[in-house]
Amino acid sequence: MKKLKLFFHKLTHWEYWPFDVVYIPMYFVWFYYAAKARSFFFFNAANPRIKNAGFLMESKKEIYDIIPAQYIPKTLFFKKGTAAPEILSELAASGISFPCIAKPDIGGKGRGVEKVYTAENIAAYAGKINMDFLIQEFIAYPSEVGIFYCRMPGKENGFITGIVAKEFLIVKGDGISTLTQLIEKDPRYHFQLAALQKIYGDGLKEVLAKNEMKNLVPYGNHARGAKFIDVSHWADKTFTASIDHVCKQIPEFYFGRLDVMYSSFDDLKAGKNFCIIELNGAGSEPTHIYDPGHSLFFAWKEIARHFKLLCKISIINHKRGFRYLTVKEGMQMFRDNKAVLKTLNKF
Repeated sequence: MKKLKLFFHKLTHWEYWPFDVVYIPMYFVWFYYAAKARSFFFFNAANPRIKNAGFLMESKKEIYDIIPAQYIPKTLFFKKGTAAPEILSELAASGISFPCIAKPDIGGKGRGVEKVYTAENIAAYAGKINMDFLIQEFIAYPSEVGIFYCRMPGKENGFITGIVAKEFLIVKGDGISTLTQLIEKDPRYHFQLAALQKIYGDGLKEVLAKNEMKNLVPYGNHARGAKFIDVSHWADKTFTASIDHVCKQIPEFYFGRLDVMYSSFDDLKAGKNFCIIELNGAGSEPTHIYDPGHSLFFAWKEIARHFKLLCKISIINHKRGFRYLTVKEGMQMFRDNKAVLKTLNKF
């Protein structure tokens, strides 16, 4: 009965549909802009300082390296197979303390991301992650937002095309129910049960005290259960100016989404007490579309609008001398990404 209920919930809420299903009409829109740019892989020119413009297979560490240090978490890069003692030694020297975040250097949608609490957790993560990875300072700000930013090359100022606030996967205790029972009360949470069982195991038998709160997934990723809320109306003149000031310090960055942790809305608007935890480039989705209140038609309209902006920016940069990917390079990028996904899915 529970499975049937979840099935119908997923069927009637498009935000849970597979990516390839949602994007079927959008492929035709992409073909239109590819014809206009005379390249299927035109996006490569959008953000010239980022590999593949941040569409696929970009290194997170390389992106962090071009963002001013005051805006990002302390981050360490490790090659696949690095021994735990070496990792812990660098961790101690860096000043990064527990808990911290471990994540693959290449990937997305929260795959392979873990919050680690101990040296044993670090050793276990390093032993099972079959690719290069990062250890990153945990940012304890209470709120997260995704800000989609664009700037036309040659123009002095950029603009914001969408903002999404994120509600974490937080359960509230009643003094009676186990974590599993609390999770099963909400379909959004219930969809994550299998993944949470792998993380917490018998810990899901815990009973929280009445009104006690527990954040089960401490990062705002839709694929990991976060609820997305469209707050694009936040983008007034002051907010936009603050974000524009930051983004113009990132060399040749014209199109993408900043995932930002922040202390309060007033501080974020004033450009203080925030941290960019991810910068996503040409492959970014306008994630405000996943607000449960939005229709699929709204989503298609927003995706098409962002494809148009991506194409326009890419064409301008192409005229400035930045290249598109060849068909051979583009197809290799997709093959490489398929291999990465296979590795992460095993993880």
